[in-house]
Amino acid sequence: MSAFMAALDAAQHALPFAGESDRGDFIELWPRLAKALGETGTMVSISFAAAAVIGTLLGLLAYATRPGNLLQNKVVFWIINGVINLIRPVPFIILAVSIIPFTRLIVGTSIGAVAAAVPLTIIASVAVARIAESNLVAVDPGTVEAGKAMGASPVRILFTIVAPEALGPLVLGLTYIFVALLDASAVAGAIGGGGLGQLALTYGYAHFDWFTVVVVVIVLIVLVQLAQALGNFIARRVMHTR
Repeated sequence: MSAFMAALDAAQHALPFAGESDRGDFIELWPRLAKALGETGTMVSISFAAAAVIGTLLGLLAYATRPGNLLQNKVVFWIINGVINLIRPVPFIILAVSIIPFTRLIVGTSIGAVAAAVPLTIIASVAVARIAESNLVAVDPGTVEAGKAMGASPVRILFTIVAPEALGPLVLGLTYIFVALLDASAVAGAIGGGGLGQLALTYGYAHFDWFTVVVVVIVLIVLVQLAQALGNFIARRVMHTR
């Protein structure tokens, strides 16, 4: 919070329209900002947790079923690969609008942070799956052969040898996804998802309140920097323990 307040104070002095009135504006803005932060946190935390599990499992399955791999199965591999390639190119806002009936079926509404978490989870899951698969493919084949030589089953090799070897890069990949979800959650505000994006659009852009826009941008920058620093720290710890 101290870092955020320092950045906000610097921005206030840098802006040509900054002054005592802007400090008053921030006090007035704070309740809305706190509410928007909570909504963004809900969207990102739900979608990130779900996507990390779903995407990682899909990535493991895609890797294992590739031709010549541990559980090779061309049909399963091409289905997973096809689904990933089908969803990945679709811009988030188009996906979110196109699956509104599905979102209503799942959560009962298409408005709000929880509803926005549905398309966020879908778009993030396929991205995590591709990142996980890429990191698993990069694992030294010698470690897999060593596991086979010791008589380990394909599933045991996958979860006790291959997955741990790819864990460090996967953490960095998940950090990238978390940052991307923060960006996408701001876009979700344009379609009723709430959060920082809706705050910037409704109270900032629509009312020509550039102070609100600047505050939202600063908050997003601080959140991204904190997430990236934490992700880098965890990845270093994971790779040093290997």
